[in-house]
Amino acid sequence: MMAAPAAELGVHLRVLVEDPTTAAAQVVVDAPVGDASDDAAIRALVAPTDGRPAADVLTFEHEHVPNALLAELADAGTPVRPGPAALVQAQDKIVMRRRLTALGAPCPRWAALPPDPDAARRSLTEFLRAAPGGEAVVKTARGGYDGKGVRVVATAAEADDWVTAHVAGGPELLVEDKVPFTRELAVLVARRPSGEVRTWPVVESIQRDGVCAEVIAPAPALDPAMAERARAVAVRIAEGLDVTGVLAVEMFEVQGDDAGPEVLVNELAMRPHNSGHWTIDGAVTSQFEQHLRAVLDLPLGATEPTARWTVMANVLGSTLGRLTDALPELGARFPEARVNLYGKGIRPGRKLGHVNVSGDDLDEVRRRALAAAALLRGERIEES
Repeated sequence: MMAAPAAELGVHLRVLVEDPTTAAAQVVVDAPVGDASDDAAIRALVAPTDGRPAADVLTFEHEHVPNALLAELADAGTPVRPGPAALVQAQDKIVMRRRLTALGAPCPRWAALPPDPDAARRSLTEFLRAAPGGEAVVKTARGGYDGKGVRVVATAAEADDWVTAHVAGGPELLVEDKVPFTRELAVLVARRPSGEVRTWPVVESIQRDGVCAEVIAPAPALDPAMAERARAVAVRIAEGLDVTGVLAVEMFEVQGDDAGPEVLVNELAMRPHNSGHWTIDGAVTSQFEQHLRAVLDLPLGATEPTARWTVMANVLGSTLGRLTDALPELGARFPEARVNLYGKGIRPGRKLGHVNVSGDDLDEVRRRALAAAALLRGERIEES
């Protein structure tokens, strides 16, 4: 999804892909094959070769990249954006929580569990005594995403296998309050090295089975003062962590005291994010173009919405042999729907693409976006 705006801006992309059939390799000509954890592959990615110059900047579309290597490359003169010191906040949830707490960003109550199993059980039991509803969320500090590495527990025994795995060399663990939120919000921030910052409207994200299924832009019925608080928190984080590029700050909206609703920061993603896919068709500048502008330290584009409402519906799995088989019917019934298919192999629950629909009537926009995505999943719908 970054290939089209890169071509428009005259930016040459060189992308490290894990397999020659992956989505990026299907649209980017310069796509060497290698693993994101392979030092040699990443060094070769940024080095001059075959008459091509060295990379002007190194960025990434996921966080699973060796931080130490990124630091070495930055020290050797290759700009890495966002930088290793910022990226570690998205790689390690304990590091993130400590830093956000230091920045004064509102977070759920949390604690790191000690590595000793008996101490970890005692700590978790004590945490649960004060947890709202008697439940808490245990997370692996590294490696979790889309609901993986997350477990809701009511007793310490329910996390015993993770505690044992941690002692045996598995990931560190933290525990957080299970927040009684009213909905999930997200704020996208773009920041360039020279300090310019822009945000898009605050959106509502709807999760199903721990995976983002739908995004509504802007978040419906969100008080303007609340939207400004959420935006201010996201900007404080971007500036406090010295993030360059696009940052997604996922938040919980919670019912506060007499002052009204508040937000708590849930997760960070230092890259273009699923909660921003609506910007491809619903904003003046998409998150993908903006990320390129930001990491290259170019002036940032306008972020105003181009329609009153835009709804993004994810295509999570499909019963079709090929998603493109649904395009004739989808195009006939929903000509305003903007389809993005990722070229991935089909398997249950996998993010295979998304649909954006924009318009003035939120109920109708949402209905048509969800129906178009359902067709791509191979479901039959009665109405258009």
